[in-house]
Amino acid sequence: MRHRKRGRKLGVSPSHRHAMGKNMVKALLDHERIVTTIEKAKQFKPLADKVIHLGKVASQTPEDTDKNKVKRLNLLRKAAQLIGDRELENPLVTTETVDDGKEKVTKQKVVGHTTLQKLIKDIGPRNKDRNGGYTRIIKLARKRVGDNASRCIFELVESKWTKVEEKK
Repeated sequence: MRHRKRGRKLGVSPSHRHAMGKNMVKALLDHERIVTTIEKAKQFKPLADKVIHLGKVASQTPEDTDKNKVKRLNLLRKAAQLIGDRELENPLVTTETVDDGKEKVTKQKVVGHTTLQKLIKDIGPRNKDRNGGYTRIIKLARKRVGDNASRCIFELVESKWTKVEEKK
């Protein structure tokens, strides 16, 4: 019987499992959509949702008082402890178009260099109206060629891949 035996071992040691969870959540925040096995996605979905919730609350906390600054810093430290803070493969860039007289000028500004910055400045504000369920798992029909493992798409619900345009 498996009473009170929560979680999956995934065939690796506990330290490897911990590192795998951090790396998977970092990759998910960086790319916003990854392909992995169903077992790994189900194991690390709660961790990803917890990190995104910390980013959402930290992005909504104003920095007007000392108490709020301490609260925001505490949330950032918790998120950094759970996922670390590595460089993004695709830096977060904002584009501004300014009409200066005769011609339009487009300026690009790098807003985030690390996963933690992207979490606070992009992913957190996107999920401000959502009360949980920040990730989704979509099962794929074909299994992995090498070991016949079942695969899935593990993605953020509010991402560039899932935007639906309304018809007018």
